[in-house]
Amino acid sequence: MTAPDTILTADVVVLTRDGRVLLIERGWPPFKGYWALPGGHIDPGEAPLAAAVRELLEETGVEVEPASLDLLDTFDAAGRDPRGRYVTTAYVTVLPAVVPLAAGDDAAGDDAAAAVWWPLNELPMLAFDHAEILAAATAVCRLIP
Repeated sequence: MTAPDTILTADVVVLTRDGRVLLIERGWPPFKGYWALPGGHIDPGEAPLAAAVRELLEETGVEVEPASLDLLDTFDAAGRDPRGRYVTTAYVTVLPAVVPLAAGDDAAGDDAAAAVWWPLNELPMLAFDHAEILAAATAVCRLIP
């Protein structure tokens, strides 16, 4: 059982075979203006996988089947989020190629200011511990830049 002050989230690492990752620009603090993996809070009664699929669609317009997401790991280090105790279940998927986003490559919805396909070898500064999550995903998928 989680402590009452523990917040559960789900994040998604969406990679392409040619070495790109889908990132969102955060629209508000913490880390407003930084880039992050699509993801967010798990709603009461919602499974982490369902939250991952929902958040990906809300923030980027990318729709995936739940079966296409592989469980990567749980990230729960103390201090990973300045707002408090956040525990995320991270998923990964590798697409054959870049897919169009909601309204072009700079579209975003929900709490994301933008969504962009970034080359793995030209990444911006990432929010939270998302660089660690991305490194784990690229190692598992053998897409290390």
